[in-house]
Amino acid sequence: PLWDKNSKEAQYVRNLGRQTPQTYALYREFVETRPAAVVANIAICLIHQANFLIDRQLRTLEREFLEQGGLRERMTRMCLQARNR
Repeated sequence: PLWDKNSKEAQYVRNLGRQTPQTYALYREFVETRPAAVVANIAICLIHQANFLIDRQLRTLEREFLEQGGLRERMTRMCLQARNR
């Protein structure tokens, strides 16, 4: 069965993800010694974590784009500043 996002197992996997560096070695014991259903739930937790981080990065990039403009706008601004020196 799919773990609830607030289950102790899911929270444990999320806490593992906060460790640095995050490599396969961090999860190896769990993946290689647990039943397939547990490994699948671990993978689902990691997918949710990755999705959360990507969504957060996209929101940051969108905010920065709206505040600072795109690459061309920033390059134009820098060229104008350099000329005015």
